[in-house]
Amino acid sequence: MYFVSITRLRLRSALFLPRFVFHTLKSIRQVRLSNGFKKGALLPDRRLTFWTMTMWDSQSNMRLYVSNGSHVEAMRHLMNWCDEASVVHWEQIDDSMPSWRDADLRMRREGRPSKVTAPSHHHSILSFDQVRPGRAMPISPVRQSS
Repeated sequence: MYFVSITRLRLRSALFLPRFVFHTLKSIRQVRLSNGFKKGALLPDRRLTFWTMTMWDSQSNMRLYVSNGSHVEAMRHLMNWCDEASVVHWEQIDDSMPSWRDADLRMRREGRPSKVTAPSHHHSILSFDQVRPGRAMPISPVRQSS
């Protein structure tokens, strides 16, 4: 079984973009080195919206990544930087990455909003523009030499 994690974040102002990019790059470095990380992607969408998709060998390894290092440091800013933020997880048998359209549908049906201090009126009901796939940046694990 594989564990899939999807996040969607929308910055409430372009003023947060430089610091967001800085923390995103640090978090990508961390995830690439994380135990159990199989593959992933980052999708910049329109209107300061960013999606992540990561695949793991287990939920416990994903949770270990989320609760440590650069990622936890970045998450401290989420509440203030974003007016929309949500997450959805599921398990699947094969290691094929879902399409962004499938991720969008899962987010709307099964996702949950994250806490933000200045939510948009779409935030709590997960009502947002349909994802615009196509410019995703793949994220691959760093293979450790034996």
